[in-house]
Amino acid sequence: MVIKDLFIKRYPNIKCICIMIDYTVCVCVQDVRDGVFEIDEGLSLVVSHNPKTFQSVANLLLAVNRMKNSLSHRSTELSDRELCSAIMEGLVTETVVETTGNSSSGVQRTFQRLNSVKLCTLCDMSQKDVVQATGELKLQAVTLKGGNSERKVDFKLFKYITSCSSAADSLTVVLSIANNLHISVCMMDGSAVLTLEECSEENLKRISAEGNMDRFLFYKETIGDSMNTFESVKYRGWFISTSIEGENLPLEMCKVDAASRLKCFRLN
Repeated sequence: MVIKDLFIKRYPNIKCICIMIDYTVCVCVQDVRDGVFEIDEGLSLVVSHNPKTFQSVANLLLAVNRMKNSLSHRSTELSDRELCSAIMEGLVTETVVETTGNSSSGVQRTFQRLNSVKLCTLCDMSQKDVVQATGELKLQAVTLKGGNSERKVDFKLFKYITSCSSAADSLTVVLSIANNLHISVCMMDGSAVLTLEECSEENLKRISAEGNMDRFLFYKETIGDSMNTFESVKYRGWFISTSIEGENLPLEMCKVDAASRLKCFRLN
C-alpha cells in the first residue's frame, strides 16, 4: 500500500482507508474537504465528496478488471468496432429478472412465430465460427482458415411474440439449422445442457411451457454495437456460450458470471 503510506507520512492527522483489488488501489480519506493533496513529486490525490460508497467503488474496480480480462483473450489487431464491443462485454452487467405466470388465473404465456426469418452465421468474440461436428448432433466453435467458410452453420432465426409482451419477449427467437434441427435446452444434474433436437417447424408455430416446448426459445439481447447474447427462456440465467480457450470445443450453456466462457456472438 505505497500510496496509503505516502499519504499518511505527508498528512499524519488525516484518517485514511485503503483497499486494493487486483493491484488497483483506492484510497478513502475521512473528515477532509474537497481539494488536491500533493503526495509525492508527480503524484497527487484528488479528494471529492461525491456520495459514493465502498460498494460502488468496488463494483467499478471489478468492472475494470473484468474488462482487462476480456481484452487479454483477444487479438491485438481488433478493429475499432470489435474493440468497442469487447469493452462493452467486459463492462456491462446483465441482470436476470425472474418472471412467473399468474397461476391463480391459470394464464400461461404462448409465443406466436412471426412470418419473418433472419438467415445468419454465428461468430464469437475470439473470432471462432460455429460449425456442426461431422456426423454428430453437436455444435462446435472453430477458427476457420481461408477456403473453409462453407463449414459455417447457416442459422435461421425465427422471431416470436406473445400477448404478455415485454422488452425481453419482443426479442424471443428460435435458432434453427437444416433438416428441422433446432437448438434446445434441458436440465441435467442441476446444469442446463445445450442440444440439437429435431422438430418440425409446423410444431413450433405456437410455443408454450405446456409440453416443455419452451425449451426451444431464447431471449436475444444486443450488447454494444453488434454483439448478441442468447438466454434460455425456460432456464433463465443460462446462456449459449463458447470456451475462451481451445479449438473444436462444443457450444454449451453457462451462467451469466462464468469467467471461462464467451457469451457474445456476432451475427453475420
